[in-house]
Amino acid sequence: MSRDARWQALLELLVERGRLDVEEAAADLAVSAATIRRDFDQLADQQMLVRTRGGAVVHGVSYELPLRYKTARRASEKQRIAKAVADLVAPGEVVGLTGGTTTTEVARALAVHSDLAVGSPALTVVTNALNIAGELVVRPQFKIVLTGGVARPQSYELVGPLADGVLGQISLDVAVLGVVAFDATHGAAATDEAEAAINRLLCERAERVIVAADSSKLGQRAFARICPAGSVDTLVTDAAADQETVERFEEAGVAVVRV
Repeated sequence: MSRDARWQALLELLVERGRLDVEEAAADLAVSAATIRRDFDQLADQQMLVRTRGGAVVHGVSYELPLRYKTARRASEKQRIAKAVADLVAPGEVVGLTGGTTTTEVARALAVHSDLAVGSPALTVVTNALNIAGELVVRPQFKIVLTGGVARPQSYELVGPLADGVLGQISLDVAVLGVVAFDATHGAAATDEAEAAINRLLCERAERVIVAADSSKLGQRAFARICPAGSVDTLVTDAAADQETVERFEEAGVAVVRV
């Protein structure tokens, strides 16, 4: 196991459990206790966790796993979801993309979609995600609009009143939301309230709203609400979404696509 893969696994375990001791982590990852101690020390130096006697705990009460450590989680599901979302986008449309691993896959799917290869522009993409803008700016057929704002290192997203100012002046055909949680009763939500505010504004500026979320996000709640389920036109998720959950979304007026 590479160091990056080991760090990702450690951080995911830490998010799940809140606390890890050295021996427990060594057994889970099948490496030596000395390796785990060294990993904990290095992650603590990066302020990714708090070192304790014999182990580590999450960094702060609102700990959020940074985007660069989420990329391998449910990768195949996210790629299928992304392709299905790209199929829902028409040439020449203005598309808003929030940050996140699933929406990053959507951006990649849009970039290689054969129907979106022509036109001037073939697609206009509005995003507050630095990594998405960086990936798509090399596509000459796309017009890329990046909001202003202050960058969040966890998600590479720009947030704050500068982003609000740009989004308040434009209209979107479709907004594609990546979410931490989506529930038929409580709506779509994010961990951070500043991200949720920008995502909410993207929804308000769009003719239609698509939530791109793997099944682990469904039926969950998170701290900062983005919008009610009734504001979402389509949910694109993976085939593991259970029928009861799907029916609750459909009763709330959300069309559900399972891939």
